[in-house]
Amino acid sequence: MSLQRVTRSTVIDAPIERVWEILRDFNSHLYWHPIIAASEIEDGLAPDQVGCVRNFRLQDGNALREQLLTLDDHKYISTYCILDSTIPLQRYVATVRLKPVTDGRRTFWHWQSTFATPPGRERELADAVGNGVYVAGFTALRAYLLGQRTNAVSAQPAPAPLRNDPLEAQAIVLTARGGAEQLKSVTTSAASPGAGEVRIRQTAVGVNYIDVYVRTGLYAGLVEVGGVPGFEAAGTVIDVGPGVTHILPGDRVAYACPPAGAYTSMRTMSAEQVLRLPDHVSEEQAAALMLKGMTAEYILFRLHRVGAGDIVLIHAAAGGLGMLAAQWAHALGAVVIGTVGSEAKARVARDYCDHVVLNQNGRFADPVLGASAGRGANLIVDGLGEVAREQNMQALAPTGHWVSVGQAAGAWQPIDPAWLGQKSVTFSRPVVFHYTSQPRQLREMATRVFDALRAGTLRPQIARYALSAAATAHLDLESRRTTGQVVLLG
Repeated sequence: MSLQRVTRSTVIDAPIERVWEILRDFNSHLYWHPIIAASEIEDGLAPDQVGCVRNFRLQDGNALREQLLTLDDHKYISTYCILDSTIPLQRYVATVRLKPVTDGRRTFWHWQSTFATPPGRERELADAVGNGVYVAGFTALRAYLLGQRTNAVSAQPAPAPLRNDPLEAQAIVLTARGGAEQLKSVTTSAASPGAGEVRIRQTAVGVNYIDVYVRTGLYAGLVEVGGVPGFEAAGTVIDVGPGVTHILPGDRVAYACPPAGAYTSMRTMSAEQVLRLPDHVSEEQAAALMLKGMTAEYILFRLHRVGAGDIVLIHAAAGGLGMLAAQWAHALGAVVIGTVGSEAKARVARDYCDHVVLNQNGRFADPVLGASAGRGANLIVDGLGEVAREQNMQALAPTGHWVSVGQAAGAWQPIDPAWLGQKSVTFSRPVVFHYTSQPRQLREMATRVFDALRAGTLRPQIARYALSAAATAHLDLESRRTTGQVVLLG
């Protein structure tokens, strides 16, 4: 009895990691393939464990047992065979192979099998496998990635259907430039998502000092009066628009990107920079970590590669960014000197800083030089601004790197390059959104942040406020009453 070979291929409009996440689950066909009536993995084994057996029944009543033979997460290949079947497919072995398409956003899927059949049934069974299983599977998985249910008897709850109606939401709007009292809670709505968009039910919203600059008018162009502030949030996908394949309804997601509009319980926005959350990251943690964690990532790994023995001065070391940057720099082997504004914050910072300077009079250079045996800091992470200009220069080592990430204590005045030349200082004024504008780099940076959280390198301390209390959160942030990361809960 000769073996037949059946091969089908297609291109899926989704990144390879997303497609593989589904296909590597040996029981996932229950949720997306229309010919499956019921399926389970025998003996309680994990559905990605090599050797596990899936026992399933088709819609037409036929029954099969198939065994997972290989699974390669690096090459995106799996193989399996039929152990028992009421369909006369003998010596059946199949291979699923994925490859990324050149643009990186699509996936080439190759599905191939060899098997023997009774004489006279070769064409019938080859067509059943090639078209009834493989081609039908291609179509079904595309629909599944768009959030459309293809298997009416699936044991998995159906994704939420697309909604054409706007959904009511609570939002914080900026009624005028000025103090925190200009932030008001209003009832608004989130429209159904259009092409390339996603609608999110937000449970946690990150508060950052840039939101204060927006409110006061220092960065007035980012949010108009009457608009909604905020650049960072996390929650659950309600529905997605046409063309969105990397996230599905029901996915837990987060983002940190312009345009502003995060201070709301529900939001419709472009899906391009929305990321799915790993299981080990809560939505509160994501809202606390996305923007500030990725800022720490690009400072320590891209803008200035921190290594063992580097002396790093971090201002506001018990604040949202300062805490994360200090924890990470310390884990990289740097000698971390943190400045704080109170003894209570000093007690927090001593947990991850080698030296803590109580900076209540604005004079920190001498303690920094003392702690560094006169060397000065190779890197300064500075959110203070103009008021600390001279002290920062004194605290810097020759050829040091001075990174300005804010100006909480005074707007910058022009800096003369010749003045920087007295120590051959490098001065940087980076913006996180420029580093995350490309989806691939965004995913890389966020993954490093989430991995550092899993490893215990990053240990956020979250100050929680209700979304409706955004004004109070701003007041506490500006008055230095907060420690760690500030999050609004919807």
